[in-house]
This record gives sequence, C-alpha cells and structure tokens, in this order.
Amino acid sequence: MLIPGFPMTAMNFDQARRNMVASQVRTWEVLDERVLEAMERLPREDFVPSQYRNIACVDTEIPIGHGQVMSAPKIVGRMLQALDVQPGDRVLEVGTGTGYTTALLATLAHQGHVYSVDVHAEFTATAAQRLKNHGLRNVTLETGNAVNGWDQYEPYDVITITGSLPTLTAGFQNFRDSLSVGGRLFVVVGEAPTMEATLIARLGEHEWQTERLFETVIPSLLHATRPQKFTL
Repeated sequence: MLIPGFPMTAMNFDQARRNMVASQVRTWEVLDERVLEAMERLPREDFVPSQYRNIACVDTEIPIGHGQVMSAPKIVGRMLQALDVQPGDRVLEVGTGTGYTTALLATLAHQGHVYSVDVHAEFTATAAQRLKNHGLRNVTLETGNAVNGWDQYEPYDVITITGSLPTLTAGFQNFRDSLSVGGRLFVVVGEAPTMEATLIARLGEHEWQTERLFETVIPSLLHATRPQKFTL
C-alpha cells in the first residue's frame, strides 16, 4: 500500500507499470502488443500532476485541473487499440491534457506526426515540456478551440477526441470530413450516466462505419453543444 507523500523508486514505478498493463489493460480486452508495450515503457508517472504521482498506475481517473481528468489506463488502452495507429499515420488529438495520450500516439505513429490541440494554454505548455523531456519530436501542440474541428493539417488517418460530446452535432461533420479514406475516429458520445465510446471509420468518399465499443463516463469537451431540452 502506498503512503501519500512517500516517494516510489524508479524500480517501483517500472513494476507498477508492468502490473498496470497486466492486471488492468490486458484484462480489459486490450491485446495489441504494440499498445501494451508502449504503455508499459512510457513513464505514466511523469505525466500526472505531481501530487498524484504515486497513484499514476492505479485504475482510476486523475484530476488534472480545469474540471478535466486523466482517463484510467484501461480506457486509454482500449482507445489506442481501436484506433490501430500505424507508424506513418497523421494523427489529430483534440484535448491534449497532460500529454500522456499524446506521447503514446507519437510513439505508435513514430514515422508520422501527431497534431494535438487544447483550449487551455497551461495544458499545452506543460505537455510540451513533458514531451520534450521524453525526446518525442513528432508532435505539434497548439492552443485553441477545436470543438467543431481542426482542419489545418487534414486529412488525418487518426482522430481522437479525449472529451465527451453530448451528441454528434452538425459541427462533428467537420471531423468526419477531415478523415482520410481508411481513417479512424474515436469519440465518447452521450451524457452521464450513459455514454458510449464510439469508433467511426471512413470507408470511402461518402461512406462511414460506426462501431459502439464500450460504456464509460468522461468529462465533456469544453464548449461542446448540448441538445435543447423541452419542458411542458
């Protein structure tokens, strides 16, 4: 059991990540060895707020400020497996957060490039330093509101939206249109207590396929449009 404020050694963190992958991620139907290896090797503890460093590998969400959280490891693993990120992919991440998922995407797409945007300049700056510390250069970080798309570098082979959307509004069409043919998009849709992680694949110029993956609850993407509610 960890004592709050008691530092873990590097060896402890290495073992904690191995346990995280074995007991949390793999058992949640994540079997892609590239994803499992990336999550085991990348020091998750370096991407959490310092006061939560000792619980970096625990099966829980971690608050990161501005009402946002760092998703539990198993959620990240399932997302990465569904997206099937390839070495040369061009990736868009909406919601940089701590930069942890950004780093994993950059690792998997090591011959490609990751474009990550966050509405909070504080997140962008902190993530940039963390990525630099780990030698990840195939990333462009920007601050801005991408709730209705981010087409500056399209087409993208992979798009992941790390905050939930209450519904797929008209603005979501911009994300679908930014996908290359064969591209994959991950998004969590709905409102608490019912949200569904969803994968959208572009099969052709005017053809998409939607697959519902699992139920979860995560904070909403800032500025996301909520459907109107009518009362009688």
